[in-house]
Amino acid sequence: MSTSSGDDLTTIRVDQFLPHPPAKVWRALTEPGLLARWQMPGSEDFRLEVGHRYRMTSVPRPNAAFSGVVDVQVLAYEPERMLCVRWADADPVNPADWTITWTLEQEGRGTRLFLVHEGFDPDDPAQSMARTVMSEGWRSHVMRALGQTLDQL
Repeated sequence: MSTSSGDDLTTIRVDQFLPHPPAKVWRALTEPGLLARWQMPGSEDFRLEVGHRYRMTSVPRPNAAFSGVVDVQVLAYEPERMLCVRWADADPVNPADWTITWTLEQEGRGTRLFLVHEGFDPDDPAQSMARTVMSEGWRSHVMRALGQTLDQL
C-alpha cells in the first residue's frame, strides 16, 4: 500500500492492492452487510442509490472538531469501478464536509483500490488534525479491516 500526501494538504490519497477481483471488492464496498464488517456502525444502512442518505457513528474527537456522527450521502457510482460519497459531521458547528471516492482498477487477478478523501481545510488546525488522524486510520485500520473482510468471502 502506498499513501501520498505530497503538498496537497486538502486531500488524503491511498493506493492499495487487494488480491481479490474487482467484483468482490465492489461487493465489500457496496453491500450493507459487508460494509458493516469494516466501516463505522451505521454503514449497514447504505444503499447503492444516488442521493441516498444514512448516518454512521464513531468515537468523538474534539481535538479534530469531530462529533463522532457522520451524515453520508451517495453522490455517484459506476458499478465495479467507482463509488463517491459525501461525509459531513452531523454537528453543523464542526467544519467536516468531505468527499470520499473509491476507484477500482483490475490489476492481474486482483484489484488496485484508490481512495481519495478530499475537502480538508489546511488553514483550520482542527481540520489539519482530522487529516492526520484519518490518514493514519485509512491505512492502519480501514484498509486492514477491508482486506480481512475480503479474505473471509
